[in-house]
This record gives sequence, structure tokens and C-alpha cells, in this order.
Amino acid sequence: MGHPSDPYSTPAPVGTTAEPGLIPDLIARIPWPRWAIVTVAAVVGVLVVSCLLCVLCYCCRRHRRREPRDKEAVGLGSARSSTTTHLVQPELGNVESSPEGPPQWGRLQLSLQYDAGSQQIRVGLKQAVDLRARGPSGTADPYACVSLSTQAGHRHETKVHRGTLSPMFDETCHFHVPPAELPRTTLQVQLLDFRRFSRHEPLGELSLPLGAVDLRHVLELWHQLGPPGTTEAEQTGELCLSLQYVPGSGRLTVVVLEARGLSPGLAEPYVKVQLMLNRRKWKKRKTSARKGTAAPYFNEAFAFFVPFSQIQNVDLVLAVWARGLRLRAEPVGKVTLGARASGQPLQHWADMLAHARRPVTQWHRLRPPREVDQALALQPRLRLPLPGS
Repeated sequence: MGHPSDPYSTPAPVGTTAEPGLIPDLIARIPWPRWAIVTVAAVVGVLVVSCLLCVLCYCCRRHRRREPRDKEAVGLGSARSSTTTHLVQPELGNVESSPEGPPQWGRLQLSLQYDAGSQQIRVGLKQAVDLRARGPSGTADPYACVSLSTQAGHRHETKVHRGTLSPMFDETCHFHVPPAELPRTTLQVQLLDFRRFSRHEPLGELSLPLGAVDLRHVLELWHQLGPPGTTEAEQTGELCLSLQYVPGSGRLTVVVLEARGLSPGLAEPYVKVQLMLNRRKWKKRKTSARKGTAAPYFNEAFAFFVPFSQIQNVDLVLAVWARGLRLRAEPVGKVTLGARASGQPLQHWADMLAHARRPVTQWHRLRPPREVDQALALQPRLRLPLPGS
């Protein structure tokens, strides 16, 4: 016997299988294998998540930039305490020159100490910060020159610091100053940008009257540098020379190229090249004289044999000689190079040893002959007076 059929039921179509849900039905209609569909879905999901993260990061950045504007600015004047603004020293990193104010040339830290027993003042150059670059490179190779107003020609040069606007000097120099000369003596510090083939560019200066400083105690202070002056132009002249050393053969080649900035009143200038060993005169050469010029061009080379074991024991002295008002040849200025030198000459000597077999050329400022002789412990030669002098 058959069962009665339900009058309200709908007969199922023949040859089809009903699957619940819309997504499985769509997947079943795509003529792709299942692994391809899964891969495409994963790629789409990664792209969607990446877009959402980018939008979220962008919104967070905009929100952070707007936060400082919404907050209240806090300065030294808003602090409600017993500390006053003139007692708070700002950090060096926060000191910036105002675009509307005068230009700033940087700051210099130095120490001063006077020994009444030896009558010497000790000047310690610590560091300089926030120097202004004078060239398009945005940086400099600074060094410092220290001198006293009462001692013309006696100066100390620090070594050159490459590629920085905040050099750390950590150098000390001494000057002999009697107590009676302290009130009228001014300490002068000049910072310059080292240039190997041109005139060195001044970066800033400091003039500190010693009479206004209490030298009974050791002082270590920061000083604001002033604008560069014309100290660099007031010189006895400059000399350009090239050095080359070959350690294997011990050949030291000195090429005297040219001089400039000599006094126009000098006649027939020439250069003497002297090599000293263990502070004693060893070998010497000289160039030919040039007539009628304050900027003579020599381009003369001299070779010396110096064993590598003795290269640190020699001093190279170059002196510019010329006939002055007394109609006899006198030294105009000298420059000494070697391991006992300082400042730019020492840097030139070190560059020569660091770049063996390659000539190294550099300009040097001429120093007073007496100052160089005292530094090398040379005694001046006794001269007999001329008839009628």
C-alpha cells in the first residue's frame, strides 16, 4: 500500500543536488580549480589589509602633528617656582640664532690659569660649537690660532679637525706675561677653515682683555665668538711647498713652489731649505733669487737622503730671505716642519708620512724668524757690524 503524498510539498527537480548557502553556489559556478580560487582570495585579502593599514598610519601621523598645537606651550616664564629665568642656562643644543637677529658665529670653551711664580699664563682650548660654514659644502676643517696682543708673532696653532663644525681641541699653550703687562694684554683666539691650496677662511674671533678677568683662580668659561676680522691679511707672507717621502729608498723631496704676500719693499727674495738632525744643522740648499716681485715663483726641487729610522728625528726649516733697507739679505719669515712642529706644519708632515711616495702640497704661513729659532733652540749667528753702521 502506498503512502499518501503531502499536498503542500514541492517535488524536487530531477538530476540536481541542493547545497545550502549563496557563496558555495557561486564557487561551484566558477570554472576554476579550488586551489586557484583560494590563492586569488588570499591575494585580495592581503591587498585590502595593506590598504587599511596605510590609511590608519596616515591618520595617526596627522593626529600626532596636530597634538603640539592643541597643547599649551610651556616656557621658562610659566614655571611657578623660586627659580628665575636668568639663572637657567640653556643647553648648547637648544641655542639657535634667530633668523631676524644678528648672525651667530659659534661659541668657544677655554680655560685660563696664571702662575705668578713662573709668570706664565696657561690657555686651554677645550672645544668650539655651532661654527658657521663659509663654503657651499656645509662643513669646515677648523683650527684655532691663539696669540697675545703684546707679543707680536708669537702664536699657537692647534691641529686641523676635518669635516666638523664642533671641533674638540683639548690643547694647551703657554705665554710668558709679567704681572705688570697683564692689565694691557688681550688674549686673541681666531678660528679658521683650513684650505690646502688657497687662503684659509676665517670662521670667528675672540678678544678677551686679561685685565678684566680674575686670574687668581682657574677659570673655565664659554665665550661667544665675534665676526671674523682682518687678522688673516696682516701677515709676513706665505710659502707653498710640496713634500714627498719614499720609505724604501729614504728619499725626501722638497719642492719650493711659490711665495705670496711678501712686503713690496723686499728685493731679490729666495728660499733657504735646511734639514736638521737631532736639533743640529745637517744639510742645506737654497733657491735662486727672484727680482722685482712680492709673489715670487720658484718651482725648484731638492732631494735629501733620510733613512726611515731617522725620519722622526729631523726638522725641516724653510726660510724666505731678501734684501731689505740695510742692503743685505735678512730672513723675512720661516716655517718649520717635522715631528716637533705643531698646527698646520705638523699636519702636513703627517700627511706626507701617511701618503708615502705621493707628493703633498700645502700653503704655510711664515712665522717670525726669532720665534722659530727659539722653538728649535737655535742660537742667532753673530754678525759683525758693517763700517759706518
